Amino acid sequence: MSRFKGKETYTLDNKGRVNIPAKMRKNLSPESNDMFVLTRGFEKCIYAYPMDEWKKKEDSLEELNEYQEKNRFFLRMLLQHSEDVKMDAQLRVALPKELMTFAGIDKKVTIAGVMNHIEFWNPEEYDNYMNGHPESYEEVAEKLMSKV
Repeated sequence: MSRFKGKETYTLDNKGRVNIPAKMRKNLSPESNDMFVLTRGFEKCIYAYPMDEWKKKEDSLEELNEYQEKNRFFLRMLLQHSEDVKMDAQLRVALPKELMTFAGIDKKVTIAGVMNHIEFWNPEEYDNYMNGHPESYEEVAEKLMSKV
């Protein structure tokens, strides 16, 4: 089981490759085999699921009723933008050009650990999202965590 937290901002190389931060790599499970599935995330970012976590995601996706049009649309949107990538010997992953364009990532990338996946963001988009939320951290925490 892979679990990620923290945030770093790195520079992409000229081939669109970026290092996975050491503090995140150490939490990558051996079952992932240094493989990730990169896909279109929400709020203009790229999601990177380690392969072991992606397999769990696929198991839950198989539960969707394929006879419902919204389910088919969601699966098509998610999977058409998904790509398997392997971490190279320098501990980098190559971000696909199409996903970089979607997320507005150019030279710098903010990498955020979000439990079972990593997110790649344009640094300005990330800051705008985090600072522009209509509710404070405390308000969201009270609403969500009071139910736990």
